[in-house]
Amino acid sequence: MADTPARILILDDDADVAYAAQLVLRRCAAKVATLADPRQLARHLEGGVPDVVLLDFNFAPGRTDGAEGLAVLDQLRALPDVPAVIVMTAYADVALAVEAMKRGASDFLTKPWDNARLLAIVEGALARRAAPALPASGALDALMGESLPMRQLRALIASVGPTQANVMVLGENGVGKELVARALHLASRRAAGQFLAVDMGSLPEATLESELFGHRKGSFTDARSDRAGRFQAASGGTLFLDEIGNLPLAAQSKLLTALERREVTPLGADRPQAIDVRIVSATNLDEARLYDAQVFRPDLLFRLNTIVIRVPPLRERRDDIPALLRHYLAHYAQLYGKPPAAIAPDAFDALCAHPWPGNVRALRHACERAVILGQPGIHGLADFGLHGGEPAPVPRAASTDMLALDAIERDAVAAAMAQVRGNITHAAGLLGISRAALYRKRAKHGL
Repeated sequence: MADTPARILILDDDADVAYAAQLVLRRCAAKVATLADPRQLARHLEGGVPDVVLLDFNFAPGRTDGAEGLAVLDQLRALPDVPAVIVMTAYADVALAVEAMKRGASDFLTKPWDNARLLAIVEGALARRAAPALPASGALDALMGESLPMRQLRALIASVGPTQANVMVLGENGVGKELVARALHLASRRAAGQFLAVDMGSLPEATLESELFGHRKGSFTDARSDRAGRFQAASGGTLFLDEIGNLPLAAQSKLLTALERREVTPLGADRPQAIDVRIVSATNLDEARLYDAQVFRPDLLFRLNTIVIRVPPLRERRDDIPALLRHYLAHYAQLYGKPPAAIAPDAFDALCAHPWPGNVRALRHACERAVILGQPGIHGLADFGLHGGEPAPVPRAASTDMLALDAIERDAVAAAMAQVRGNITHAAGLLGISRAALYRKRAKHGL
């Protein structure tokens, strides 16, 4: 398969808005196109479906009801290869945002936007689209593995899912905490509603209250229109608060108040709004730190952890490694148009014995690397980026002895990008990080 950059389409009738977004999104190393008229969409799609579409709600002069944008959203959702759709509008009333999310939009953005937020939303959509499609015949099928820990995990989700209880998911990076949260949602009575994931660690403390609870026009300097918060957008569904352990103590107090009262007050509003969401939260903090009152409020923890689900690391369910290897190698061979290849016996033994500190995510990246870089016929250990059971270093042009940590990271990213001729997905796999993380590192180092 040819290396291709991510493709982004901006559909907005305001040429200045579209150009501003295009300039920002070029940092994603993506191919960014713009359209001013939704009637041009069908012809544009003849050249291929974009990975992400930024969609305005209104096009005809004087329209503010969002009907045009919702119609385009339905058109995009009907495509065989469905892009991630991020709706954006200057008229961000709660009902319209909720309706768009229910119809399949992945997120929403209010104009004028913050550039960092625009980048974060698009990078997240690109990263989710790049993730492999796991089996999804049922709510639990995406949680692969027949080991005892995984059977117990699926049984717990099946038991807890149909309840209204708030759930806290604990586990190391890469174990699949969001998959567990999605499985809980799909097993619940809210399955027809919105599942909305929020990375709490990426929200600036200064704007966290606005992001979660919304704001009214004029409530602060840049509040040029009303904006729905995440609690309102997820109404009737499940709100997944990822990396909840990164939330500052002051912000924890505001979240606690919302959960206790089951209502939120948008910034600048004079009355609260009732909320109807189930909260699933997740963190990779170890439990000793989580139960430290100086790190996390005990009263908030009590509200969030009615049920605690611990997701086992891969090293505790080694019986699942062979099936995971077969699944991901087959998936990526099909994705990249490569012939199937077996794993050499010594490599297979080493892969099964490897501690996998990055868990399933790291194994997935290793399999993608093997498919992309391995020779036809059989995969050796080096194809997976492991040498003697340890991660293989990414080649660097300069000696690490004389460079600061930032320079080492820059060289590693540059070398990985050069090795795969600039393909973001392949480079992220080589480095063992997500596409979104790679976008941030490239922007950080000016690559």
